[in-house]
Amino acid sequence: MKRFTSEREIEDRLIAQLIAGESQWSYRPDLTDEASLWKNFRKILEQNNLAILDGNFLTESEFNQIKNQLQFSSFFDAAKWLAGENGIAKVEVRREDASLGTIRLNVIHRDHVAGGKTVYEVVNQFGADKKSEIERNRIFDVTLLINGLPMIHIELKNRQYPFMDGFRQIKKYLKEGHFTGIYSTLQMFVVSNASETRYIAAAQFEKLNSKFLSKWVTAKNKPVNDYIQFAEDVLSIPAAHRMVMQYSVTDKDREALILLRPYQIHAIEAVKRASFQQKSGYVWHTTGSGKTLTSYKVACNLLHIPVIDKTIFIVDRVDLDQQTTSSFTSYAEYDPVSIDDTANVNDLIQKLASDDRTVVVTTIQKLNHLMRRMDQSVDNPEVSERTKKRYAKIKAQRLAFIVDECHRAVTPEKKRELERYFHHSLWYGFTGTPIFKENQRASLGNLPRTTEELYGERLHAYTVKEAINDGAVLGFQVEYKHTFDDVEQQRIIEQRYPDKDYEALGDIEREKLIPRDAYETKEHYLGVIDFIVNQSREKLGFTTEGGVGRAYGAILTVPSIAIAQTYYDLFKSVIAGNEKVKVSSRVRQILPDFPKVAITYSISENEESSIENQEKMKEALQDYNKNYNTNFTLETIRAYNQNVNARLARKQTRYHKRSEQIDLIIVVDRLLTGFDAPCISTLFIDRPPMKPHDIIQAFSRTNRLFDKNKRYGQIVTFQTPKYFKQKVNEALFLYSNGGENYVLAPIWEEAEQALIEAIEMLRLIARTPEEIASLSLDEKRDFVRSFQKLDSALNSAMVYFDFKPEMMGSLFPISFKEIEEYHGIYVNVLEELRENRETDEEVEPLDIEYDLQTYRIEEIDYHYIMALIQKFIPKE
Repeated sequence: MKRFTSEREIEDRLIAQLIAGESQWSYRPDLTDEASLWKNFRKILEQNNLAILDGNFLTESEFNQIKNQLQFSSFFDAAKWLAGENGIAKVEVRREDASLGTIRLNVIHRDHVAGGKTVYEVVNQFGADKKSEIERNRIFDVTLLINGLPMIHIELKNRQYPFMDGFRQIKKYLKEGHFTGIYSTLQMFVVSNASETRYIAAAQFEKLNSKFLSKWVTAKNKPVNDYIQFAEDVLSIPAAHRMVMQYSVTDKDREALILLRPYQIHAIEAVKRASFQQKSGYVWHTTGSGKTLTSYKVACNLLHIPVIDKTIFIVDRVDLDQQTTSSFTSYAEYDPVSIDDTANVNDLIQKLASDDRTVVVTTIQKLNHLMRRMDQSVDNPEVSERTKKRYAKIKAQRLAFIVDECHRAVTPEKKRELERYFHHSLWYGFTGTPIFKENQRASLGNLPRTTEELYGERLHAYTVKEAINDGAVLGFQVEYKHTFDDVEQQRIIEQRYPDKDYEALGDIEREKLIPRDAYETKEHYLGVIDFIVNQSREKLGFTTEGGVGRAYGAILTVPSIAIAQTYYDLFKSVIAGNEKVKVSSRVRQILPDFPKVAITYSISENEESSIENQEKMKEALQDYNKNYNTNFTLETIRAYNQNVNARLARKQTRYHKRSEQIDLIIVVDRLLTGFDAPCISTLFIDRPPMKPHDIIQAFSRTNRLFDKNKRYGQIVTFQTPKYFKQKVNEALFLYSNGGENYVLAPIWEEAEQALIEAIEMLRLIARTPEEIASLSLDEKRDFVRSFQKLDSALNSAMVYFDFKPEMMGSLFPISFKEIEEYHGIYVNVLEELRENRETDEEVEPLDIEYDLQTYRIEEIDYHYIMALIQKFIPKE
């Protein structure tokens, strides 16, 4: 009896969906090998360039020139070519007939979507010849062609196998060298087992990382898993064309092709709709989800709107100005858009007054100077009429302001002032931590107090809860530590507050009474250093590759510059062996030079402590120059900070070497907002709890996706553990829940039904644990899959208030004791399956590395946050 729809049936249904309706894909069952694909491409190319060819069609030799140009060494190179000249990808042909000269033929126009000369075709069962005698011929599932060139490749499995089998299939084809020739133009891979579907930007074998597989979600962040619905939403025309042509980015620095995630696309579309209606607004995308990339695409898209003359991207600090400009420039290298950095106010004036339609990246400080200069010119006879006309032209510009970290980059007062200067302006704020009624800022008069009051309605939201659930960012693993025990805590509090009844106080009340100076002792500092240096190997990802030690980066944040300096000096002393805390031999065996520590803080000229801060920074600069062969001084402190940022982020190849890396940066507030460094795994916090938005911002330095070994953003706090945990939970609730009256919790009935179905499936395969021993290997694989589904469904259900343990064995027809018995057999079956992996590579193994969720330590993941939200929902 057949239990699963066959892969071929799934393929046929997909193609039927793709070709359904008007102006969709055309099915080409005749295109099944490379020769026929090239022939088809040639026909389309000639048809689209009749005027240029002028009746002189391509010869075989001339077409071979074109074929050579279209055989790319990487998908990134193909993406650079597709960006084209002003959005048109072209090929050059030197005619055999010398009198015809050299011509340039148009291949694909990125903006000719679902019309004009764009041809959309779908092929399947393409035969890829083996590349060596020891390999086999391969049959590709489904490929989508635009103007004859493969753009999107889809690998399908039936529901009996995980979608990851399709991903592994693609990796195999890449390793065997099958995506070459005409297939080297691919920009996107899709994998599905009909029930679960993911997409990813095309990359070579060594760079294709499953961490970056994306699921599709709707504009309301509802997951779209079914392959037919995915095809309708993502692979139909015009959506598919936009995805590979307009919602892709070539990152020059990383030499990588990037496809936007769904929430980024929905945000761009929302801003576009608002701009057409001449409305402003803000986008709430959780920190770490790629706001810079989203805002880059928004900035570029706004320039396509005729009523907008320029886009001004405002960042809140000079260092972020440099970082954002660097990112934008890297993205725009092959895009038909100009990114202008503003080195000074004169430069800003020149760029705003020009007729070029560009994206201008600047700071609020430079805009301040611009407005002041324009004010002073009004009745000043020394200012030329030419200059006054230039200022008038700037004031009349129709501008779109995009504000990064919008709750802090522009104050309500400054925004109102800018709006009075630039009457024809639209404003789009981006933030990972909006200001809500619950944490509204103090403000004067009728000035806005929340993000919505300041910018207008929320155009799109993507919260930390949704980002963790989608795998767009990692969850958090938090340790709340204390460097002294309960006895010492009681002694400290009773000594400071002799009139307080210590025993009558609650835990959090007690911790609030701990004086600040209790944490400002050498003993406390050394306790923190000992934990960082000797007890954080797992958090920092200590490993050895090719005999060379590796570790992730980390940040230590403290409450003041003076304490940061104290820590820096103590780290140096510990490294030199002058303290009772030593770097352990276990650490030295892997990383003999650990820890490599740097410090950064703001230096002012006029504050009372500025001289001492400058002297201390001089010492730190000398250490840094010695360690990294640099030559920074106080006069070049901005360049030093930029170098620290780059060295800590490790995005450039030169910083991949251990000798060029920083292990730990000591900061007060710098780098805790807006700084993007996926290689940072851990934030050490030795300070009192921050405000909600500062907690989320700081935590989010750690939870960027990086590699397969980085599973969580690691957080360690060293003060008031119970009070800190309370503040973390409040922050998570606020920024997962969306503020007052905004709860996005899935209903209990859905979790209930999913658990019932998972139990039924398990019982169908093995009614009792004893029956498992007599199952065949294939049936045992089914058992493992079903138990994993049960584990996941149970873990989800248990976070609800509605769930009661006594429901197990009644409403849910399985008891906890039975689950334990199934689990005992599950681990044995898993080991048996490891020893009996399939040898036929066409059928990849099931997810043997699955982590059981109901048998793990507490972590801040999607379920933790959902449980937290439930605590705040009033019971009926």
